[in-house]
Amino acid sequence: MDSNKGQGGIQLLLAAEQEAQHIIASARAAKTVRLKQAKEEAEREIAAYRAQRESEFRKKVAESSGDSGSNVKRLEEETHIKIEQLKNEASKVSPEVVAMLMKYVTTVRN
Repeated sequence: MDSNKGQGGIQLLLAAEQEAQHIIASARAAKTVRLKQAKEEAEREIAAYRAQRESEFRKKVAESSGDSGSNVKRLEEETHIKIEQLKNEASKVSPEVVAMLMKYVTTVRN
């Protein structure tokens, strides 16, 4: 009878080992499924974040490019005004500068 008990114990151990292998296999399969789900969730979050950042970037580019056109126009107008002011100042001082230069050029020193 002892051999029957030994055989029954071995059979019980083999059955327990097979059950443990099934549990491990199902746990690995569940882990693989969960990893795939996590990867898909992460990809969706990344895509949403990228879309948000790109829209913010395009908005800023649109704002800055619109401003740069108006800035260029404003700077051109300011430059033109400054040039006119300098021409007016130069025309006012021009006779005095010419007289001073003529004085120094025509004066002979010994």
